[in-house]
Amino acid sequence: GPCTECSCSSGKETGKDTSNAKKKENGDRSFIPKIFFGTRTHKQISQITRELRRTAYSSVPMTILSSRDYTCIHPVVSSSGSNRNEMCVELLEGKHGKSCLYYHGVRKLSEHNALQLAHRMYQAWDIEDLVSLGRKLRACAYFAARELMVGADIVFCPYNYLLDPQIRESMEINLKDQVVILDEAHNIEDCARESVSYSVTESQLRAAREELDFMVNNNIRQKAHESLRAVCCSLT
Repeated sequence: GPCTECSCSSGKETGKDTSNAKKKENGDRSFIPKIFFGTRTHKQISQITRELRRTAYSSVPMTILSSRDYTCIHPVVSSSGSNRNEMCVELLEGKHGKSCLYYHGVRKLSEHNALQLAHRMYQAWDIEDLVSLGRKLRACAYFAARELMVGADIVFCPYNYLLDPQIRESMEINLKDQVVILDEAHNIEDCARESVSYSVTESQLRAAREELDFMVNNNIRQKAHESLRAVCCSLT
């Protein structure tokens, strides 16, 4: 008999209505879901794209979402250590009167990718390929990869880009009605724990305690800061 989980359970008309609704949502075009392929590490993404290149689907539009640690080509930001995200945001906001020249070249990189597709030269690529092209065109690979997601049929990314709601929001990832594939899904539990966990060092706790001491001693929201100071004390 008909299943109860899809439109076939209530006849062909319902399926037709659903199809029409999705067409209206996309400007009278049929809705085509994206494939979000999540992996545990960036190295695994390299292996998968290499295998994809060997198949008949090598020409399918794709992109790889990755952190600035792997994609930033700004000479100062990329050599900075752990605060690349903060430095990138400061440059984009022009806080110190400087901006990122590479960010303004994002369109060049994404259009170059589209040009390759138009000439049927498109092949499955790895993040190193995009970064190399970004250096050549002096364009930001990080934001180009995000822009390519709009027209991509396959989006490769680490697990946490799909599991962590904050990352999904910041990367503008919408998984509704999309296809999600999780490679080696037995690792999902660890990734889920990591996405809701946070690590602090003892020196960070002591610095926070000193700042809270200052707040309390100067009667700045004293009651709220006393409770926070107590947490820092108990942890240290």
